[in-house]
Amino acid sequence: MEKFTVHEGLVAPMDRANVDTDAIIPKQFLKSIKKTGFGPNLFDEWRYLDKGEPGQDAARRKPNPDFVLNQPRYQGASILLTRRNFGCGSSREHAPWALVQYGFRALIAPSYADIFFNNCFKNGLLPIALPEAEVSRLFDEVAAFPGYKLTIDLPRQLIIKPGVGDAIPFDVQPFRKQCLLGGLDDIGLTLQHKDAITAYENQRLAAKPWLAHTLATA
Repeated sequence: MEKFTVHEGLVAPMDRANVDTDAIIPKQFLKSIKKTGFGPNLFDEWRYLDKGEPGQDAARRKPNPDFVLNQPRYQGASILLTRRNFGCGSSREHAPWALVQYGFRALIAPSYADIFFNNCFKNGLLPIALPEAEVSRLFDEVAAFPGYKLTIDLPRQLIIKPGVGDAIPFDVQPFRKQCLLGGLDDIGLTLQHKDAITAYENQRLAAKPWLAHTLATA
């Protein structure tokens, strides 16, 4: 997965609490087990006026002009600002897939559903939790200043505001931080031990050579 170090991006405000994973990526799009192609269907039922189905050409659909991500000032946003309990509902990993494939690198909210929160880190998406009062101030600033951008500095664990450069500290668990900095998902973490795994397999086959025949005919 892509490394996350320092990211500057346009902020899109989604002023809704309790956004569940079925809203993030509706159930009809879960038929695919591929990890690609979900970006056009992110927030599908809010983003379009017609009903979405897998395989549709998004360019031929009717966008909802009132939905925040369809507004011109938020085109190209890569940081999503939202309210408490984001990502609640079912545990589908398609939700962070869709957010990442749309172009988001980070989320800012007062709280997240636990499983969704964990899945974000496994897919290179940084979910930052801030106090509700701080999140509300950011909503006010985004509304007041078109083109509002933030810089997220993961090594220093700071959100840096534009202009005067005020910084907001945030917490992140050290192991998750290192995985994001290194671009390591679960497979990447395992492959860090590739040489040790290969050495163990060779040693085990040398001690029990019949296993080679068993594995070959299984």
